[in-house]
Amino acid sequence: MNSTVHRWIVAAARLGLGFMAGAACAQAAMIPEAVEQAARQEITRDSLRAPIRLLASDLLEGRGTAARGDDLAQLYLSAELETLGYEPGGPNGQWLQPFDVVGVKSQAPKVWSFEGRKQRVDLKWYDDFIVASGVQSERAAVEGAELVFVGYGIQAPEYHWDDFKGMNLKGKVLLMMNNDPDWDDKLFAGKTRLHYGRWDYKYESAARVGAVGAIVIHTTPSAGYPWQVVQTSWSGELFGLPATGHEPQLQLHAWSTEEGARRLARAAGYDLDKLTAAAKSRGFKPVPLGLRTSLELVNKVSQAKTANVAGLLPGSDPKLKDEVVIFTAHHDHLGIGEPDARGDRIYNGAEDNAAGCAQVLAIARALAALPQRPRRSTLILFVAAEEQGLLGSAYYAAHPTFAPGKIAANINYDGGNFLGPARDVRQVGPGKSSLDSIAGAVAALQGRRLLPEEFPDRGHFYRSDQFSFAKIGVPALRFGDSVDFIGRPEGWGKKQIEAWEAKIYHQPSDELNDSWNFDGMIQDAQLGFIAGWLIGQADAMPTWKKGDEFEGVRRRALAGF
Repeated sequence: MNSTVHRWIVAAARLGLGFMAGAACAQAAMIPEAVEQAARQEITRDSLRAPIRLLASDLLEGRGTAARGDDLAQLYLSAELETLGYEPGGPNGQWLQPFDVVGVKSQAPKVWSFEGRKQRVDLKWYDDFIVASGVQSERAAVEGAELVFVGYGIQAPEYHWDDFKGMNLKGKVLLMMNNDPDWDDKLFAGKTRLHYGRWDYKYESAARVGAVGAIVIHTTPSAGYPWQVVQTSWSGELFGLPATGHEPQLQLHAWSTEEGARRLARAAGYDLDKLTAAAKSRGFKPVPLGLRTSLELVNKVSQAKTANVAGLLPGSDPKLKDEVVIFTAHHDHLGIGEPDARGDRIYNGAEDNAAGCAQVLAIARALAALPQRPRRSTLILFVAAEEQGLLGSAYYAAHPTFAPGKIAANINYDGGNFLGPARDVRQVGPGKSSLDSIAGAVAALQGRRLLPEEFPDRGHFYRSDQFSFAKIGVPALRFGDSVDFIGRPEGWGKKQIEAWEAKIYHQPSDELNDSWNFDGMIQDAQLGFIAGWLIGQADAMPTWKKGDEFEGVRRRALAGF
């Protein structure tokens, strides 16, 4: 038996819990009847479906950041928490944690031209490229900037990797790959994508070296989603936290299709495949492509507010109540955007993330139904503007209502299983903290196996709100897509998920319909509820594994107490 699981069993035993031996799994905690009853009675098909039906209704207009649907979602979620008996968990005794955002809607030209000595390449807006402003001003522009291919655009001293090699890249536009080195498990993390492979890191990296723009080359394997997701996610009004004026900024954040990038490389006398092959080496140096470009964006800039919704259930232990377990789900989606083939312009976000909100609400309901509250406090936090770059959770992490060293764990729900009951539980970012063992023990009680996520190359740990908590040192748990479904043939689940990502993810078709099977969503919500209860009851808080990237910041957070 895993030693960490054993420690949890011993800790739970001190709380009066018993244990049962299972023929098919290691020992796992026998949860008290009151907790099991709350899970059964409060986390049900109806308690999940009803919030999704409301949040994903056309009346909420896709819950776009700082739009009317956003305000309505905040009101509904806070009212539900008040009904359940929660206390306001925001600053100054309020249900909301409001914060400022800046909206930028860019008018891009229909063609982006790149001039070489002998050739000119014209990329078409929407078909070949998408571009957004990197600055919160009425104009963003590059003028006569040189295009430089910089491979992955990564500087990672711990891996002895530097794609820039000290080259002066000030004023350049950087063309870069949308992943990180993945061919060796001992280099970076092999097939498991780290933050270095994410688009937000790419833009930040380019800004740090003084570039004026960056173009990320999209491929479906490297992004984990098709080009249409870039089109729908990046073509409307985009929001950010107000710029401080101190951080380096790009003028342009751009994407190109792989074919568009091939044309650029060809016009410069290079083959894109050979360039990317050369980039798979520590010795790679940036390649000036001899193409120059100018582009101007006319921006409509607006000031607005959105808010996180917070409800607090104080703990029952006089000492441990000062510590907290935080459940999160983002309440926003993409709002109203480009119409699909049916003419539908409302991006309802039923799975992403009305389903996550519904699961966290059901967990909140189950916790409130317990005859005795967990020893630690519980914060139910519905964060804003996740689709805009994790803005709500980033704001909370910068302005927490509990000090980071007092936050025991974050359990985040982003999406939900609507395909049916599963034999597996897929963990996003496995092997990082002792939360693995807690989740594994509870999954075993359900007759399920906790396994690594099916698509580790997509960097999901760094794509949702648990990342904001991890960055301040908080051990974080998120469940991914199950793939082994009861009553379905092998491979069925993976095919369904890939089809959903290809046709529905970030599209108006992400709507609640009668085909949804809530049994798997019930499993996942019950798992998070019981895992959160165990964390709330334990004498000690969860820990990052030795050597994990977030271990140091956790140590510093705890040192304050």
